[in-house]
Amino acid sequence: MPIQKILVVDDSKTETMYLTELLTKNGFTVRSAENAEDAFKKLAEEKPELILMDVVMPGQNGFQLTRAISRDPAFADVPIIMCTSKNLETDRVWGMRQGARDYITKPVDANELMAKIKALG
Repeated sequence: MPIQKILVVDDSKTETMYLTELLTKNGFTVRSAENAEDAFKKLAEEKPELILMDVVMPGQNGFQLTRAISRDPAFADVPIIMCTSKNLETDRVWGMRQGARDYITKPVDANELMAKIKALG
């Protein structure tokens, strides 16, 4: 089943706006959250089919949040793509170990992101 509903978790309003616009133009329904607490609230309201997760955020970071979501039986089946400025191989490996299905670095390449989403769908 193709992915339709995406939750963007990022504390940067600029990044959130860019991703929301890009995804909406490509036919996705997008909701956003600024931090872990907000993300859990949004998850409880409506389960997304994909989560785009920033790493560097105030409070709980994206690695911790990815681990928490992927270990929650209610959301374990929701794929998470880490979407971050952290571009070291160790960051990518750590993100995947926390439960992420894929990893993309900022600035996000629109074609690369669409290909990754399509591969999951």
